[in-house]
Amino acid sequence: MSLSSALSIAQSALLNTSRQTSVVSRNISESSNADYSRRSAVLVSSENGARVVSIVRATNDVLFRQGLSALSSYSAQATLRDGLNTLTVDVYGNEYSSSPALVLGQFQEALQTYSANPSSVNVAEAALEAAKQVVSVLNSGSDAIQAFRSDTDRSILGAVGELNSLLVDFKKANDEVVQGTNVGQDVNDALDRRDGILKKISEFLPVTAIRRSGNDLMLVTTSGATLFETVPREVTFTPAGGFAPGLDGNGIYVDGVPLAPGTGGNTSAGGKLAAMLQLRDDVANGMQAQLDEIARGLIASFTERGPNDALPPMAGLFVQNGTPIAPGPGPLVNGLAQLIAINPLFDFAQGGTPTLLRDGGANGAAYVVNASGGSGYADLLVSYARRMEEPMAFDTAAGIQATISLTDYSAETIGWFEGIRQDSARAAESRSALLSRTREALSNATGVNIDEEMTLMLDLEHTYQASARLLRTVDDMLASLLNAIR
Repeated sequence: MSLSSALSIAQSALLNTSRQTSVVSRNISESSNADYSRRSAVLVSSENGARVVSIVRATNDVLFRQGLSALSSYSAQATLRDGLNTLTVDVYGNEYSSSPALVLGQFQEALQTYSANPSSVNVAEAALEAAKQVVSVLNSGSDAIQAFRSDTDRSILGAVGELNSLLVDFKKANDEVVQGTNVGQDVNDALDRRDGILKKISEFLPVTAIRRSGNDLMLVTTSGATLFETVPREVTFTPAGGFAPGLDGNGIYVDGVPLAPGTGGNTSAGGKLAAMLQLRDDVANGMQAQLDEIARGLIASFTERGPNDALPPMAGLFVQNGTPIAPGPGPLVNGLAQLIAINPLFDFAQGGTPTLLRDGGANGAAYVVNASGGSGYADLLVSYARRMEEPMAFDTAAGIQATISLTDYSAETIGWFEGIRQDSARAAESRSALLSRTREALSNATGVNIDEEMTLMLDLEHTYQASARLLRTVDDMLASLLNAIR
């Protein structure tokens, strides 16, 4: 080997070591960046030893796709879980302290106390106050549900705007990748940015990335709608001005295709958008329907029917928007929980007489049951309490069996909601674990291991020292040769 060849090899080795050291240093500095993929320098043999021909980015397409799917799935489940927790407090209070089941039980106790002491005006007023509490819980619960739906609708609008912004950012990163690939530039940083944006998009919608020539990506949703193809496709949503019980809000459209909401506590939704639709329309409307059915059951249980139940039923203690007409069995009345109120004729504060609950007659003299006016009469009070325990027909559209007593129905609403909430919490834990394992596997395949990088850095340091010694040896030999010539 000539001295010039040895010198060239030493210089090449120093240059390669420098580039490799730069790559390793970058890996170490980006070790905490979840969107960074490890880089490695590729060397090939040459006449003068070896040379770095490219910087390769670690990838694993299978694990990356699994990670996107797991992220989308967990995002939906976490959104549903958090929304259900919010609904629990807003509608039922902490530890169900203001649930219909609880206040109905308290009202029943007050009614039983009144039936045991029918001559006591104070006990009559206490029973009326308990009835007012039931109405207040139904009214406030219904208002809370509609407020939650409005808040969720605004959240959907914000999320859609964020998603469209991410698609714009994705186009910029994708264009940079495609253009750089076509001219042979290093596009590793752009690929990291594009993958990072794709992860964020997956939190909103489940997407499939289709790779095309030139490193170009096309994005489609799992339902087949195109989300991105060269340019972003528009995701549209029109918020509602307000919500009425029983009516669904506006849908989300991806390139004109409606997004299906999720179903079930272990939701079928992928991404937070479908989960928010599920919360706004499916879960919230289901809760509203159950409150409406409880209100209908209350009005029906306390209708006046006259002596021997011989007259047409008319609203008694509870009325719908002030009307004496009592709703009968049949399809649920949307929004009834907002409209139910105490009949003013029973309310002492409104000039009424609480003892009408004992005697009857809110709908005229013909409906008076305690004709003798005896202060110890309690048969009507006992019949009201019995009606609350008798099976009655409820609309199955509210999600609970059709024939059941009012008190059991109110308890079933808690069981229905708690069942969904517990299913959601368990599924969220399971999907969180899956996401963590997938991320760990992807990190092991493409992420930076500090120990490995530090080991490689020591190897490069030794290589540098060896190259430096070779260069010094060649320099000494050249100096000796020159001295000999002189």
